[in-house]
Amino acid sequence: QEQLVESGGGLVQAGGSLRLSCAASGRTFSSYAMGWFRQAPGKERDFVTAINRSGGSTNYASSVKGRFTISRDNAKNTVYLQMNSLKPEDTAVYYCAAANIGYGLGYREDEYRYWGQGTQVTVSS
Repeated sequence: QEQLVESGGGLVQAGGSLRLSCAASGRTFSSYAMGWFRQAPGKERDFVTAINRSGGSTNYASSVKGRFTISRDNAKNTVYLQMNSLKPEDTAVYYCAAANIGYGLGYREDEYRYWGQGTQVTVSS
């Protein structure tokens, strides 16, 4: 079983950067695809980005492509989300999640088995 803990959220001005981290406590981190989702106030939780278990494949929502970068360090049981050129519309609670789907990428919430508690990102204009 994986326990996921996000960190790195906070308040930043538009155009700024933040780096989120998600640390996993289980011993099988490298067997999971990892994803980041976000939920803005009053909205549904949306897919942001995913990375496969080896780190060799990634995908991004169109709204963040070119600005956000997902990466992972399997030796440290950690996945990262580097967010650059932040916009007020990026304001949301960001969740990391783990999916046991082989070497694929997960895009849907129901593909992900384990979830973190979320970290707030607020971008001021």
